Amino acid sequence: MKIISQNPPQYEWGPFPFGEGTRILDIRFDPVFKAVFTRDTVKSRGALSDLISALIGRIVAVETIVANEPPIDDLRQRYLRFDVACKTEKGEPVNVEMSFNPRASEPMRLEYHAARLFTGQDIHGKDKRYNDLKETYQIAILAKGMFFPDKSLIHTFLYYDPDTRVSLGGKTRIITVELVKTKPIAEKAVEEMTNAELWAVFFQYLTDEEKRAKILQIINHEEGIAMAVDTLIHFTQDEIEYARQSSLLKGELDWQSEMADAKLSGRNEANLENARKMKADNMSVSQISKYTGLPTETIARL
Repeated sequence: MKIISQNPPQYEWGPFPFGEGTRILDIRFDPVFKAVFTRDTVKSRGALSDLISALIGRIVAVETIVANEPPIDDLRQRYLRFDVACKTEKGEPVNVEMSFNPRASEPMRLEYHAARLFTGQDIHGKDKRYNDLKETYQIAILAKGMFFPDKSLIHTFLYYDPDTRVSLGGKTRIITVELVKTKPIAEKAVEEMTNAELWAVFFQYLTDEEKRAKILQIINHEEGIAMAVDTLIHFTQDEIEYARQSSLLKGELDWQSEMADAKLSGRNEANLENARKMKADNMSVSQISKYTGLPTETIARL
């Protein structure tokens, strides 16, 4: 279900709220995202409630931020947290995360963590039943990459029978938002966007100077996004400097990881080619495995 924004504007910024020439922290960067949505303030909690409501299609209020280590009071420690873990007023567990450079294995990773989120609920005790389990939501906002071939911005995954399309009716939800699909949405009038589309365009284009007029319209149109901006512009100078340095470090680590993956891929291709040649020379599968390190199952398929 998609809901259209109904919140009346509570903020009326004439000029762009960050000021002309001001460098804006990219909210798609993980430490900044977490800092905005995990502060113990009314505006931060309100922004998080609005974001989750937009993505799951019904109004919820975040009751608690789940206690994780390290504490969330210091931006310099937020980068160690995996996501924004919280519970609604009904006790429903929700994980929200921003992945700036998601890997190709992202769908499998989401399925794994969704299962952990669901089974992490406590139903021990003689008076507890499976029906006491709450709905759980694993939400991933994917800043880069396209994981699904259609044009849909948002996907909600449930358990179902692929042959009959009958749903199991379970309580586990995996929700993905692919920000690279926002380009046509950004051309729409703000009044025609759903809440989820408003958030997606905001995330994708906040730092884009060419889209500042559109972003200002969105901020003045949607109260939850205005609360997020109000939280972001009140970062201290120390927090801003740390976020910038963390961004550089993260970029360096991402590059190193990509290079390591490329090298590993190259070695695997070389091993496969050598295995094909050995197999053509009628070497046994066990011998080929010994010299190349490849599993026997892989060699048998060559």
